[in-house]
Amino acid sequence: MNKAVKKIVLKTKKQVYGDMLGNNASLFQGEGFEFAELREYIYGDDVRKIDWKTTAKLGKPFVKVYKEERELNVVVVSMLSGSTYFGTVKQKSDVIAETVATLGFSAIKNADLFSHMIFADKMYGLSKPSKKLFSVHKAVEDVLEFDPLGKEANYTALVETLISRLKKKALLFIVSDFVGEIDLKLLAKKHDVFAVIVRDKFEEDPRELGYLRLIDMETKQSFEGDIDSSTLKNYKKTLYENDEKLYKQFKKQGVRFTKVYTHEEPTLKLMKKMR
Repeated sequence: MNKAVKKIVLKTKKQVYGDMLGNNASLFQGEGFEFAELREYIYGDDVRKIDWKTTAKLGKPFVKVYKEERELNVVVVSMLSGSTYFGTVKQKSDVIAETVATLGFSAIKNADLFSHMIFADKMYGLSKPSKKLFSVHKAVEDVLEFDPLGKEANYTALVETLISRLKKKALLFIVSDFVGEIDLKLLAKKHDVFAVIVRDKFEEDPRELGYLRLIDMETKQSFEGDIDSSTLKNYKKTLYENDEKLYKQFKKQGVRFTKVYTHEEPTLKLMKKMR
């Protein structure tokens, strides 16, 4: 295990198994339930469990009854396109590695199955489901050793791959900077999907840089121009529209999400969102 991997593993393991999560077993409490049956509503039942479609058909309230599953199938996908090779505080890819470690250790701590996939323009690796700590170490190592340069994010291929590969219902985390055409509707129908958006503050609010020659980390194409106020205004508008469309889709599809910046602690952000 090299220094960078060891540092992330030790840090996140301490956070998950130490005081940061307190006495709670996992970040994933309350997720391990599957639908069992319908029954008539009884006074005191949680109204959020009412099946309104059945209620409307039969003219009296019915609730969904769930049974607890023996274990969760936690799958974490690291979307490592060329755009993750950026960061003013830390590389986005390093934050992705920390996020993977946090989710992996939390799954292992809760005796759930953990598996990890690396994706960009295609799948580059998928680990077998495991309950061993080594599987988390290996996932972090795979993220840090992966070369994202010259690779474009292909979310359509990602969805198709996950649908064909994941036969069992999963608590599915997709960790990416989420820029581009993204539709997780088909995944959300079968799995409990959670999107972790990793960004750097500078890419959302850049300053004027003058005349520069830049390289697109996904295509490796270089271009030059004046990064003036007008250019930045158009860039920010495009990114804002990308995010507004993304959030709207997530809410409509039932995909939970949170955003982690490169100067923030992934574990803390995930705790706040998932509790």
